[in-house]
Amino acid sequence: MNEFGQIAVELIVGYITLFIMAKILGRTQITQITPFDFISALVLGELVGNGLYDVNVGLAQVLFAIALWGLLIYATEMITQKKKELRELLEGKPVIVISKGKILYDALKKTKLDLNQLQHLLRSRNVFSIREVEYAILETDGTVSVMKKAPYEQPTRQDHNISASEAVLPVTVIIDGEVIWDNLRENGWDEQWLKKHMRHAGFENYSDILYAEWQDGKGMHVQSY
Repeated sequence: MNEFGQIAVELIVGYITLFIMAKILGRTQITQITPFDFISALVLGELVGNGLYDVNVGLAQVLFAIALWGLLIYATEMITQKKKELRELLEGKPVIVISKGKILYDALKKTKLDLNQLQHLLRSRNVFSIREVEYAILETDGTVSVMKKAPYEQPTRQDHNISASEAVLPVTVIIDGEVIWDNLRENGWDEQWLKKHMRHAGFENYSDILYAEWQDGKGMHVQSY
């Protein structure tokens, strides 16, 4: 068999084998991927890739490597379902990052999550202002679960046949003690404007503020460290 034929055969067999492994390991490997799952998937792909282009590695060795690695992953999944301690070691556990409306700065540092990432995760849950959040939990797959404060929960305006006003996005003005000057300039605000609203909220120094945002109609929302 020529070189291209060998590559074609190994690629097809590798594709079929990986497909079978995906079926065996279950949908959660994809839909709820954890860091351990991600590394496992990378290694599986690397095994197939090396087998394709290394002339010293034959089809039998590729299949053996994939089967053995898949068996190890499967065994690990079975054990972690029964052993809570091992599951927490490999997958981690959910972490509360906002509690009773307050950002837990120590939890952010522990999970290596910055405020920009937290805002992104909240927006993916249709939450555009941190002031709306009562609790937020960072799940093991990297997503965030959100419980909104009572005033922002159902029922909605539509439920009471009340006409809705135009939605207004909040503007982040301070993150980690640093002013987001670009956001101020884009909205025609200056430092004097910011200082005035900071003092109104009981703050004098930027360095004392973990997060601050402004929303028309609702004013300044400020949280300290």
